[in-house]
Amino acid sequence: MQLPLFPLKTVLFPGCILDLQLFEARYLDMLGRCLKQGSSFGVVGILEGDEVGEAAERFAAIGCEALIRDWQQRPNGLLGIRVEGGRRFRIGSAIVQRDQLTVAEVDWLDESAALPLLAEQADLAALLAALAEHPMVAELGMGGVVASQQALANQLAYLLPFPLTQKLELLQLDEPQQQLVLIQRLLDQLQGQMHA
Repeated sequence: MQLPLFPLKTVLFPGCILDLQLFEARYLDMLGRCLKQGSSFGVVGILEGDEVGEAAERFAAIGCEALIRDWQQRPNGLLGIRVEGGRRFRIGSAIVQRDQLTVAEVDWLDESAALPLLAEQADLAALLAALAEHPMVAELGMGGVVASQQALANQLAYLLPFPLTQKLELLQLDEPQQQLVLIQRLLDQLQGQMHA
């Protein structure tokens, strides 16, 4: 499966909402093709390089599909799009086209079956509910009550201020229980730094 890539300094997770502004020709062309064909693109975390200009030098080998949910012209004249995270993928090979758009051969990763939340995950679920009160999160229509461990893990991993490398580590884990254990560990580290 060939997928155009949008390397960003952020990590998208399945079921999570991301607002983007497009102004570079390569991404406006890509969006036009996606809308015409009803197709998606891939968001990958940049490890080295910039979001703008030349194609990013190094990006993560794992990413998340971006499903276009809405688009509109912004007051600043730029095109704004809202995407929702779809399936996770691993990049096989990637080429940079003449217009500096990177297109990759990707393999879709399997998702685990939806598991109900466990009693020991109540604190994390309460944290997500608290995050939902934040105006920026509310504007994305995210947070609140989730039905599965996967949704809880994805939304917390996406919304919490973890560094890019840690978010990528979370995106790579196949089991939501493993993700939630790691999120708790990262949270404990964060709190430790705040109290230090």
